[in-house]
Amino acid sequence: MILALANARKEKKRPAAILESDGQPLMRILHVISTLNPAAGGPTESVRVLLSYGPIGYTGEVVTLDDPKAPYLKEIPFPVHALGPFRTTYGFNTKLLPWLIQNRERFDGVVVNGLWQYCGIAAWRALSGNTPYVVFTHGMLDPYFKRAFPLKHIKKWLYWMPFEHRVLRDAYRVLFTSKAEKRLAEQSFRLHPWNPYVVPYGASGPTGDPEAQKEAFFKHCPQVRDKRYLVFLGRIHRKKGCDMLIDAFAKVAASDPELDLVMAGPDSQQWAAKLQQTTVRAGIAHRVHWPGMVTGDAKWGAFFGSEAFILPSHQENFGIAVAEALGCGKPVLLADKVNIAEDIAEDNAGLMELDTPDGTLRLLERWIAMTPEEKQAMAERAYRCFHSRYDMRENAKAIIKLFENATVPTPRLRS
Repeated sequence: MILALANARKEKKRPAAILESDGQPLMRILHVISTLNPAAGGPTESVRVLLSYGPIGYTGEVVTLDDPKAPYLKEIPFPVHALGPFRTTYGFNTKLLPWLIQNRERFDGVVVNGLWQYCGIAAWRALSGNTPYVVFTHGMLDPYFKRAFPLKHIKKWLYWMPFEHRVLRDAYRVLFTSKAEKRLAEQSFRLHPWNPYVVPYGASGPTGDPEAQKEAFFKHCPQVRDKRYLVFLGRIHRKKGCDMLIDAFAKVAASDPELDLVMAGPDSQQWAAKLQQTTVRAGIAHRVHWPGMVTGDAKWGAFFGSEAFILPSHQENFGIAVAEALGCGKPVLLADKVNIAEDIAEDNAGLMELDTPDGTLRLLERWIAMTPEEKQAMAERAYRCFHSRYDMRENAKAIIKLFENATVPTPRLRS
């Protein structure tokens, strides 16, 4: 018995399951994520982008807890196994664990996207000691949440001790998008004996006709046609610093009366109405526009039509919209709590200030003070910055390389 346990603890090399395509071997990788709803934010977009790169060496599938009838699943070009719907934020689902056990041998590796949901514990139970899996934390271990939501942090501790830290402990790798995110993750909880790995991250660059894409956006937001504007594109959420941005814009509006502000994104917290009241009191309601969530060509058009992208967020492990703006050749105005802000400022492809009201005000003041020539030069550097740092194709290649060399450590004995 002792000898058997000792042998079981040894790492074993998992032979790659090869799928032939035009004579070239392809790896088969599964992504596990609770939802592919675009309104859920960055992780869903990253999965969609990663799985658009099959020709570079792998083929991918997704298992999700979405309702199979969800409209946003209809035109996805890769296989999606929708086992939902789920009705709680935790996302417990009786179908997921059996599905993973039944299908795990089909895949060379599995990417678990996000924390604090049943997807992680189901993957741990099904895959540990069998199929190599990595966990993409997507910024969910940032100590910002510990400070901003102390009661929620206590609840997470109750889940962390028996479950979540084991999901990370037994993963082949725990993936972070920057050295800053990796360092910050260790400040949230004790018990972090995971195997960290920093992968290049980014977004898919724009394709299509920029002029047609701008026209698609102007149909959503006709008020800014033929106008200069800055664009915020993301969730209308307190974490994103939207209130600071509105207040700061009100203070600088008179210094550049031709500049407007677009606040594009879903309003899950029902906060936009209160922010709009602020613009009315400040007398700038006609210069701040709320087109809601924009996707596809309209999203790219929002970037292409803007002068710059702005994100004064209190916490952002990466920010896919930041990379997308750079890919459109647009400078980015960022708070220092966006983890890639320092690298972008180093490339002089954008501006960085503190995630405070004064810092947000300085972002706008500095941008307004720049000459047209300086703005154009920064736009050119933004485009180069995207291609040198944030093309998501490099992220896909990194994940493939990880699984090519993956071993499967047998999990520790569980109670």
